[in-house]
This record gives sequence, structure tokens and C-alpha cells, in this order.
Amino acid sequence: MSMLERELSSLLAKLQKTKPLVHNMTNVVVTNFTANGLYALGASPVMAYAPEEVADMAKVAGAVVLNIGTLNSDLVEAMIIAGRSANENGVPVLLDPVGAGATRFRTESSLRIMREVRVSLVRGNAAEIAHLIGETREIKGVDAGDSGSYDNAILAVRAAQELGTVVAITGREDVITDGKLCRVISGGDALMTQVTGTGCLLTSVLGAFAAVEEDLLLAGTAGLAFYGTAAARAAERTAAFGPGSFQTAFLDELAKLHPHSLKGYASVREIQAATAGGLV
Repeated sequence: MSMLERELSSLLAKLQKTKPLVHNMTNVVVTNFTANGLYALGASPVMAYAPEEVADMAKVAGAVVLNIGTLNSDLVEAMIIAGRSANENGVPVLLDPVGAGATRFRTESSLRIMREVRVSLVRGNAAEIAHLIGETREIKGVDAGDSGSYDNAILAVRAAQELGTVVAITGREDVITDGKLCRVISGGDALMTQVTGTGCLLTSVLGAFAAVEEDLLLAGTAGLAFYGTAAARAAERTAAFGPGSFQTAFLDELAKLHPHSLKGYASVREIQAATAGGLV
């Protein structure tokens, strides 16, 4: 087992032992799935949206996750209140800019949150991340086509450098970078694209790992690797069935994760980022 694999494994053990509280301001489509997924992983979810309480909830959480999947103006205001409270209390904030680029409101809301809240990690698909830095990639609704891992790595590095945050782009392979070091994580399964909320839950899972590890690049790598592992194992179990069976099996596999689960299911390779224009 490599040093990185040992670090990832120890983070899962730490998460399962400490059961961090993750404050989710997420979309109505995925609330139940997100809560169940975090419970299965070993974290403690809370969903609080009222502007009267989000600051108090954020300051006692291990991480705050802002997901704009079903946004409105009042929710954006509440997210900013929660995000500022988290900033003041040293709590990491994660942003899932669902559908950024699909409408002006989504893009502008994401950018406003980025301006007014210090975001520790942004996770999205390639099109969503591209639109945060003024680039254009095709997006349909809240979904995007999957670019190659190398193209996504270059985009992620540019975004991390411009936004000043850790950036994760998920797709056929996932990439995560702090603008200096980029990691490509293999794993998962195509069935994930047939279950609503797998991306949203992933951002909350990254929040759970961020709650127990200050190095957000390491925390994000662990979250992506273990999440992909659970999906791959669930797909093996349900290959003859379909997405409904997969969803249930996926929650089961999140609950069965242990420090040695990655072997044979997920791999991580590292790329050094040279400049915003490319990698070495």
C-alpha cells in the first residue's frame, strides 16, 4: 500500500469514528438520498435552510455544503449567511454549482456565492466548472457531456488557479486539484448517471471528508476514491438488474466501506500542474 493509499484509508477510519456533522443546503430532489448516503458513510447529516437558523447551524457543523440544484433568491441569501458564518468559525464550505451555464440565474448565483463566501472546494461537471471561469462547454439542463480526463484536468487547474479553491470535476474519471497538484481518480460505474442525486450526494460526501481533514485536496481525493469504490461494488452486485437496484446497493456499499476497500476498485494517479494553460 502506497503512502497516499494509507492516508486515504486513515481518513475513512477517522470519518467513521468521529461521525462529522455535515450541514447541507441542498436541492429538494435529493434531500432524502443525500441524508441516507451520509448516514451510510458514517457521517451525520442536517438539512437547514431558514435564514433565521443557518448561521447557528453552520458554525457547529464540520462542513457546510451549498447546492443550487433547486435554487431561488431567498435560498441564495440564506446560503450566503450560512457560508459567512462558516468562514467566521473555520468551517469548510463546499459549492455544487448545479446547472451553472444552463441559465443566467444559476451562473450568476454561483458566482455571487464565490464572491461573498470563501469556498474551500467546488465540485461539478466540466460544463459547470467551465462556466464559473467564463468558458463555454455544452450543457443540457443540469447535465453535461463527458470530456476526456486530460482536458478536464487542464480545465480544473485553470479553475483552481482563477477561483483560488480546490476544484473537483467528475465524469468518466474524476479529477481534483488545488492548482498545483492534480489527481485523476478512476472507479465508479456508468449506472451512477441513471440515479438522480449521485453527484449531489458526492459533494456532501466530500464535505464529510473535509470535516475531518484540513488538507482539502487530500480530503477530496479520499471522498472521490471511496465513493467510486462503493459505486463499482454496487454495480457488480446489480449488473443483471437496473438503476433501482443499484441505488439501494450503492447505499449498502457506502455502509460497508472499510480502509482496505479501495484495492481493485479505485486508483489515483498524480499530475503536476505547470501553468494555467497546461500540465506536466
